[in-house]
This record gives sequence, C-alpha cells and structure tokens, in this order.
Amino acid sequence: MQDKPFNILVIGATGSVGRYVVSEAISQGHTVRALVRDTRKGRLLGDDVELLVGDLTEAESLSRAVQDIDAVVFTHGSDGARKVGSERVDYGGVRNLLFALGGNKARIALMTSIGVTNRTGSYNQSTEAHDWKRRGERLVRASGMPYTIVRPGWFDYNGQDQHKIVFLQGDKRQSGTPSDGVVARKQIAKVLVDSLTCDDARGKKFELVAEVGAGQSDLTPLFASLAADEAGLLDGVRDTDNMPLGDEPSRVTDDLHAVQQHAMA
Repeated sequence: MQDKPFNILVIGATGSVGRYVVSEAISQGHTVRALVRDTRKGRLLGDDVELLVGDLTEAESLSRAVQDIDAVVFTHGSDGARKVGSERVDYGGVRNLLFALGGNKARIALMTSIGVTNRTGSYNQSTEAHDWKRRGERLVRASGMPYTIVRPGWFDYNGQDQHKIVFLQGDKRQSGTPSDGVVARKQIAKVLVDSLTCDDARGKKFELVAEVGAGQSDLTPLFASLAADEAGLLDGVRDTDNMPLGDEPSRVTDDLHAVQQHAMA
C-alpha cells in the first residue's frame, strides 16, 4: 500500500461517476486535480479541488494537467456521440493523456464497461463504444504504466440490500441489460481510488458488480484474489480473443507502437 497521499488527476471529474471519485479521493487524503472544460461546472466539485481547464480530445491542452501527478483516474465517456465520439473521447482521451505523460510514470485507474469484449451486440454495432474502450485498455497495457482496469456493471440499479462488492473476470455477462450486474456509482469510485494504493490491484482488470450483502471496507482481499494480466500481452486475462491485431486500423496500431516507444524511452 502507498503510505503517502497521491496527487491525482481525475478525467471526467464532473461526470456522474467522476464526482464520486473526487469526493472519495479527498476523503482518503489525496490531492485532486480535475480536468474541466467549464470552470463554472468544476466549482461544484468544491474548494479542495484544483481545476485545470482543458479538453481531453485536444492533446496540446493536456501538458499542464499531467505535471507533478502521481496517478490518473479515467471516468470519461462519449455520452451518446456514436461512433465518432467513441473514437475521439473513449479511446482518444486515453491516447492523448498517455502521450502527454510521455516517459513520466503515473498510476492508472481506467473505467470502461462490463461487456466490453462483446463486439456483435446491437449497442457496439451502432456505436463501436466497446471496441474503442477496449482499444483504450490495450493502450494502457502497452504503456508500461502500473494500472488497474475496472469494468463496472449498470450504474445505480442496486437493490436496497445489494452492497457487497464482487469482482469477476472473463467478461462473460453480455446480455446488454442490468441482468449482467449492477453497481452504485459510489462503489465504483471507491474501487477506482482504492486500486491506486493497493499493490495487489496492479496489472489487473475485472468486471465490477454488487450483490446482496454488506459492503466491504477493505478491498485488498478482492484485489488479491484476481488473476493478473499476462505481461507483454495487449488483452486482459481470460478475455475472449476476438479482436485480432492484424485486423485493426493502421491508426490504432500506430498509436500502440508510439505508446510502447514511450514506455521504452
């Protein structure tokens, strides 16, 4: 465990999950910097947050955001902007931030989605959101940064007695409905922030849901129980092998190569 507070950059800080991440990080004693496009909206996060104006889709606006940070939490999303938004925001935001970091190391917590390996469902067919989020995951693995990738279920569909946090692996729940799993935004935030300071969370990805039972204050046993991603591979442990690198767009493979070059620099 990290024994001192982190300087954390939160991406998507004013969003529905990001607001909880900011609150959780501050409550744990960390210093928080929020990347925002609108300072008026950013001020709603409170006086303890450093606001930095920038746009995740504009790489040149991110150099100041990453100065002197120890960790990054990604909770951003393209919010229904279809295929173009999925590439520019869900994927492009991760790429731009990693490029802005350059050779500087930071602990990464990336939120994507349960069912992210489902390429044939109607949602992915219409938005390509799963594909682009998964490509963002691959960039994080290729970057050489210490990371945790969290794939939450459906936000805030919890019943009143569903507080027990559960980690799954293999991405087998792919109905595209809340039956795949539910989890509260506040629980997602705790998992993301806790992962930053837990050695047992490094190099791991998992699906996150809540089930009937009491919530846990210490998530270390859950992180420790997970299988780690295999070093050097782009895809997560136990994930379906259904996105061949040879079929990927050249701009995506170019990004992977560039990120890997930064990691070796």
